Amino acid sequence: MDFMSTESPRPDSGDGPPIYAVTTTGIYCRTGCPSRRPRPENVRFFASGAEAERAGFRPCKRCRPDAAKVASPIAEICRLIAVSEEIPGLDTLARTAGLGRVAFQRGFKAETGLAPGAYIRAERGRRARLALEGGGSVTGAIYEAGFGSSGRFYAQSDALLGMTPTAWRSGGKGEVIRFALGQCSLGAILVAATERGICEIALGDAPEPLIAALQERFPRAALIGDDPDFASHVAEVVGFVEAPEIGLRLPLDIRGTAFQRRVWQALQTVPPGERLSYTELASRLGLPRSVRAVASACASNRIAIAIPCHRIMRIGGGLAGFRWGLARKQALLEREKPPGSPSIAATNGASGQDD
Repeated sequence: MDFMSTESPRPDSGDGPPIYAVTTTGIYCRTGCPSRRPRPENVRFFASGAEAERAGFRPCKRCRPDAAKVASPIAEICRLIAVSEEIPGLDTLARTAGLGRVAFQRGFKAETGLAPGAYIRAERGRRARLALEGGGSVTGAIYEAGFGSSGRFYAQSDALLGMTPTAWRSGGKGEVIRFALGQCSLGAILVAATERGICEIALGDAPEPLIAALQERFPRAALIGDDPDFASHVAEVVGFVEAPEIGLRLPLDIRGTAFQRRVWQALQTVPPGERLSYTELASRLGLPRSVRAVASACASNRIAIAIPCHRIMRIGGGLAGFRWGLARKQALLEREKPPGSPSIAATNGASGQDD
């Protein structure tokens, strides 16, 4: 596997094949190696270290691409939680990891971004959602997910599912979602809300795909699109899109895992005109080793602009990804930037890193 084009993935991006070699030094590295970045024309990518060695390259002494990656004890515990029929208790997990209770809690949160208890609750929620989607009974889902009682499950069901368990099992059946369409400077806009608040703000080139995506997300909910009273919400959201500094006073129905909600809450504290890198956002959350997980949570945001993931950039000012397109992200940042600051386009692409 040999990629000599300058359009190949950058060696430090973590994308593409896992091994790259430098023709001028005769050394091969893991993608993401901290060594000085080579010139693109001097890079070859390989599927494995063995393949690179057969081509005559020798392993880097900094990233040790010839050494097997050893899974951390915390990674093994996460795997154990995922595959165990009954999720072990905290003390059992700590002993399995070979750590004391306090050291285990600290290490687990540093690596995953969640305390062990919150991670276990999220796993139970995942199991409950899978059981309900499979058509099983609510009672069966409760015990399959590892909840000791129905009371404990129902106490957490709203945060876990965003609706009643019965409604989730039936694809949102019985839930009423009002929506309306409009136009703004960024194109078509769809605003949808449950009785709890706005559950989706979506942008696109045309309204039809936005409606189709909403129907796919809630296949059996009652979607009401002809409510004149609700149309005022679209006007308020459009005003917020055009002038973010005015703020948005509508309540939000935020649905996601505990970790996602934590990231989204942090995003809501980033004011217009401020930009952070994924690394800086992860550090604000106290999770410097969870940059990729933080970036994934940003990408899962479905409430555009109200949860301002567009304010998160690559190191060096690159735009990185955006669910509704980089052109819209750039437009949003341009209208939010302080007077006299350089154009977003001028800094875009300054770095190929996502973190």
